Amino acid sequence: MATAIICVLGPAPVADAESLADWLRGEPALAARVRLSGAAPAEGHLGAPLDTVSVLLGAGGPLTVLASCLRAWITQPRRSDVKLTVRHEHGPAVEIDARRVGREDVAEILRQALEERPERDG
Repeated sequence: MATAIICVLGPAPVADAESLADWLRGEPALAARVRLSGAAPAEGHLGAPLDTVSVLLGAGGPLTVLASCLRAWITQPRRSDVKLTVRHEHGPAVEIDARRVGREDVAEILRQALEERPERDG
């Protein structure tokens, strides 16, 4: 099962990641598939900020639901300075910018970023 890894870039990435995770958990098709995570703690720190949202994806529906939820969340007026980087656990990242989301097809961007890629050996 693939995982979408979503990093929130903006003035308050931790708060925005928490908000996004809560938003996604409000969607029944995604509720049990969402978790917050963060990078490894920096030296001398006890923990790391939870600024990344991971969503487990299955076949079919969840990708479409995720695209719809991301579009709705990022287009809220208070999110105008937010950008999301979305990637498959084994792939390159794509960026969704709140300022351009009206002109972008979020579902198509997500399909490009999250399409299944064959596992590489070694």
